[in-house]
Amino acid sequence: MSTIHWTENHTHQSARWHSENAAPLPQRTIVADDRTKADDAYRQACEGTALLWRGDFHNARQLLQAMGRRIDRKPPRLSTSPSENFHLHRRSSSHRARVLGKLLVPLDDDYTLTLRRAPNVRQACLEAYGPSKGPMAVSLRELLGVIGAHQWRLKGIDVPALGTRIHPHYGVFAPVRGEYVDLVAHTPLPPAARHSAATSTAFDLGTGTGVLAAVLAHRGINRVMATDISPRALACARENVHRLALTDRIDVSGPGLFPEGRADLIVCNPPWLPARPTGPIEQGVYDPDSTMLHSFLAGLPAHLRPGGEGWLILSDLAEHLDLRTRQQLLDALQAAQLHVVGKIDTQPRHPRSQDAADPLHTARSAETTSLWRLIPAP
Repeated sequence: MSTIHWTENHTHQSARWHSENAAPLPQRTIVADDRTKADDAYRQACEGTALLWRGDFHNARQLLQAMGRRIDRKPPRLSTSPSENFHLHRRSSSHRARVLGKLLVPLDDDYTLTLRRAPNVRQACLEAYGPSKGPMAVSLRELLGVIGAHQWRLKGIDVPALGTRIHPHYGVFAPVRGEYVDLVAHTPLPPAARHSAATSTAFDLGTGTGVLAAVLAHRGINRVMATDISPRALACARENVHRLALTDRIDVSGPGLFPEGRADLIVCNPPWLPARPTGPIEQGVYDPDSTMLHSFLAGLPAHLRPGGEGWLILSDLAEHLDLRTRQQLLDALQAAQLHVVGKIDTQPRHPRSQDAADPLHTARSAETTSLWRLIPAP
């Protein structure tokens, strides 16, 4: 168990260290409070020293913002290479997270945050971390993410294709990009699913919140098997299925990719970028070496019923960033002995695609999200 140590009021103290992104244990920790200057805090954090906050909670948030502004004074340099820009952007983001992650807050053994004007974070922490294992220290930046995730879980995210809301959990990719949901909601079902609605079966691989499984059930699929490798995603999907009163139509199982048996329709929306995630949220975006993509393609023919289709939902952002070529994708389809019977495209609607200040704007503005309709090659 990792433990941080510091001296306070001439007394040696310690607490369990926790980081969802597996940030390394700070080698040195000092106490900071309302008297701490932003320049000093920024310098200490850049040198690797963690600052355990003992002052006002709102002042801590302001200090975090001030440290962020000092990081932003040195924007990352840009290259003419899209892939190099991507890696520079990720390196800059990693540096930012590393520095801002040095501002820590203490949590008591019941997740109480004993700072002046601090919110009640016990329920948010219980949802994110599970039952407490005793007092611990976390970065303020991570705790703010936990609080934000709790609010999303309470309020939910409107999904027009369902006419209701989906409630994401901490660490589970939220369906904030509605274009991929709409693709699944409006693409014509394969003949095998249309002609035998009473016995139709679909798999939703990598279900996350369960949103696509719910859309398939909403469209009349009789039985949907939803899988994921993440225990958090499985718990989230089960809760959403229960909220939507679809427990008689949707089975959530895992951890794993393919369930047993065959289906008339198999849907997969894998992470779109072949890179390594640095934390639980990024697992919905980054897929090292396109492992999930290749696993889906390789297993698809053996799990489809006659007349069935596989639907691959994939953005071409990786192609615009020179992380994967279109030919590599086509070669992967051929290697899996799959035939493309159709492709439906849509343009992104999220704000970042219109943000000219985004260092990846050129690639994002050209992005297309596609639903590839696949069948076993004849």
